[in-house]
Amino acid sequence: MAPWLNPAVSPLSLQAERFVSEIVRNRFNRAILDAWSDLALPDGWLVAGCLFQTVWNLQSGRLPHEGIKDYDIFYFDADDFSAAGEARVQARVERLLGFLGVPIEVKNQARVHLWYEEHFGHPYPQLATAREGIDRFLIPSTCVGVRRTASGHELYAPNGLEILYAGLITPNPLTPHLTLFREKAASYQSRWNWLQVREAA
Repeated sequence: MAPWLNPAVSPLSLQAERFVSEIVRNRFNRAILDAWSDLALPDGWLVAGCLFQTVWNLQSGRLPHEGIKDYDIFYFDADDFSAAGEARVQARVERLLGFLGVPIEVKNQARVHLWYEEHFGHPYPQLATAREGIDRFLIPSTCVGVRRTASGHELYAPNGLEILYAGLITPNPLTPHLTLFREKAASYQSRWNWLQVREAA
C-alpha cells in the first residue's frame, strides 16, 4: 500500500477505505473532518490516538470514542516558530470546534524541535513537513494521519495499516526511546489487552 493515499490521484485501497469509514464512526473525528476547510491549516492533519484508538475500540466491541482523551491536529508553519503563534492557532481551532466539548490539541510541527528535548528528555530533529512528525510517533502502527480534501479524504500511513489492525506494538527506529515506548505500550495494552507488544520488530 502506498504510504500517502490521495483519492484525487487514485482510489483508496480497500483497507484504507475501511480505515476511513471506521474513524468517522467516531462522531468527534467526523465533525472535525467536516469542518476541515474552515480550519485552513497549512499542511494540516488529524492524527494519532483519535484515529487508531477508534479502530481498536471498534475491534474490541466498544463505542468508537470510548476512552479517547483528546484529538490531535498537526500543521506546519515554518514562518512562525513562536509559541504565541501556535497558541493563536489553538485558540482559533477551539473557537471553531469548541462546541464538540472534547479537548483538541493543535501543534505546529515546525517548532517541535524547540521543546521536545526539554519535555521528553531526547533531542528531536527539525522537521520539514507535518508528515515527518507523523513518521516519528513512538509506535509505527500508530503513525497515521487523515485530512479532508475537496474530493474526499487523504490518508497518510507511512507504515501501512496492516500492523495497526493486527495490534502490533513495536518501537519506532526513528524515535528509539525505550522508556517512553514501554510507558506508552503498557498504557495501550492496559486498555486493549489483545495488543501484541514486542521490543523488536
